[in-house]
This record gives sequence, structure tokens and C-alpha cells, in this order.
Amino acid sequence: MGDKVSLTAEVDGLPIGTEGKVILANGFNWLRYRVRFSNGTEIGDLDHRHLQPIGKTARRLARAAKRA
Repeated sequence: MGDKVSLTAEVDGLPIGTEGKVILANGFNWLRYRVRFSNGTEIGDLDHRHLQPIGKTARRLARAAKRA
């Protein structure tokens, strides 16, 4: 939670590249997220098909992947 993300697919009229912040993450087999976007829109049930990490989050995940 709190990670910054951007859209990789058009969802509910928001264009690709719209940035937002994860406000809820849940799931075991299927991880899904509720995101509040920069224009104030909140969308739930987004997953890795719709989102990509940006900023510090992307760098943190890249470091973790290097270690693995």
C-alpha cells in the first residue's frame, strides 16, 4: 500500500499513463489493488495487467529482482 503506479491499459475512461497511489491491496492467489488516481478517481479490482510501478516503487522492485 502507498506505492505509486501508472495505468498500462485504459480503464473506466482513464488514459494509459495516468498516475495514482495504491490505497488497498488484497488477495492471495489473485493480487488486486484499489487505486486513487491523480484526478481523484478511485478504481478497485486492478491487477498487474492494468498497473505498473513507478518512482521509488519501481526502483525497490528492481533491486529485489536483482537479489533473487
